[in-house]
Amino acid sequence: MQHDARWVDGHMTFVSLPDALAAHARAAPERIAVVIADDACTYGELCELIERATAMLAAQGIAAGDRVAWLGLNHSGQLVALAALMRLGAILVPLNYRLAAAELQAIVGHAGAAAVIADEAFGDMAAAFGVRVIPRAALTATDAADAADRRGRALPSIGPDTPALLVYTSGTTGQPKGAVHTHAGLWWNAQASIAMHEITAGDRVLTVLPLFHVGGLCIQTIPALYAGAAVHLHPRFDPGAWLAAVDALKPTISLMVPATMRAVIEHPRWQSTGLQSLRILGAGSSTIPDALIEAFHARGVPVCQVYGATETGPVSIVLRADEAMSHVGAAGRPVPGCAIRLVDREGRDATGDSVGEILVSAPNVMRGYWREPSHPSFAGGWFRTGDLARRDADGFYTVVGRVQDMIISGGENIYPAEIENLLAGIPEIADAAALGVPDPQWGEVPVAIVVLRPGAALSAEAILARLDGRLARFKQPKRIVFRATLPRNAMGKVQKRMLIDELTRG
Repeated sequence: MQHDARWVDGHMTFVSLPDALAAHARAAPERIAVVIADDACTYGELCELIERATAMLAAQGIAAGDRVAWLGLNHSGQLVALAALMRLGAILVPLNYRLAAAELQAIVGHAGAAAVIADEAFGDMAAAFGVRVIPRAALTATDAADAADRRGRALPSIGPDTPALLVYTSGTTGQPKGAVHTHAGLWWNAQASIAMHEITAGDRVLTVLPLFHVGGLCIQTIPALYAGAAVHLHPRFDPGAWLAAVDALKPTISLMVPATMRAVIEHPRWQSTGLQSLRILGAGSSTIPDALIEAFHARGVPVCQVYGATETGPVSIVLRADEAMSHVGAAGRPVPGCAIRLVDREGRDATGDSVGEILVSAPNVMRGYWREPSHPSFAGGWFRTGDLARRDADGFYTVVGRVQDMIISGGENIYPAEIENLLAGIPEIADAAALGVPDPQWGEVPVAIVVLRPGAALSAEAILARLDGRLARFKQPKRIVFRATLPRNAMGKVQKRMLIDELTRG
């Protein structure tokens, strides 16, 4: 296969991730591929580890079509496991270690996993799943690889449409569902990210978001490896560690979500840490308050939003670095090869700058949900995201919220992002969410959940006074509820259904 694929008349030549890594190992074996803590792994060494893992997994009986779960913190071993399983035609199932044991066991059972690769710290939890447990350290053990006669083994024939990754959704709208991504889907997604973020072999990518989600794994990490760049992995996010890494390692690219952006901005070392090395900061997962974006822009770092979902790869809409400063709050424009529609409740295309649900058709959209091939989220070749957006005259999309989060009060549509953006700009407020609660007169009314900064004193009346004149009267929150924290999932999205249930019960 040709590795150095490029866009030609809208088409590219497919190459699998293992083949891309092997090409880098041949061309520049000493180039740094992955760094975690003080352990740096070159592309040559990475491919050697993938060879060992392929042999070890094959010796364990893992074959084409098998699902193998990963349970652990961010580690280069997950990238090794992904590439090795891809070579065998098997499928990686990353697990969110923050879930309860019962939730994880349900996912392992639903996926029909043949084995779980687990960090030592998660070994006992993995043992309770009732499937074979492979310690992470054993994945690349030299003795196991040599015993399997790894270099002489014939590998199965793998095509672009072979499933490679089974990622379960965050479950914000119900039970988690497994999105099936193919070799070609991962490749298309990587090429779109490389093109829009202009990733090259000279980049240093700082990955702190969890690799059990497509955000941490597929927006920058896999694209960086396709491009031959260096990936610096943190086991988990810590704002002080992120700032220290920016100061010491001088990364050129990193990725955050609103919650991690806020944590970094509020850290004592925020102002004293130089950010000059960062040519872009990617940001995604949910609507991003303008105040967070502008804090990075004030430091000279363009915030390049990335819109997508677990099901879309996720790279669908991207705000480029040269557009970021002039389009604060916009998600950007569709990536090459991706078609976007906005539709109203009747499925008609939205006109002008009216809001509609985002539908996506692209090569990196999942093949389908595991065990749910006829899910209603697909209609006529389009995936219904459940997200709402508007498009301006220049083709830039701005995401305004989720379909199920939209508040309909007295027949008027209220988008929570409008309220949340204004609340985020109040200095005394550390975090906020707007949601709709049932009301006998209006059907629903907006309520704001507010987290104050430590030591801040701000009454509900004072908050409403600051919103007065900045929102239409029907959009004004009817109540301000103070809370110590907001419940969020692993990618920083507020669990609004949980809050609505609390308010309804209260």
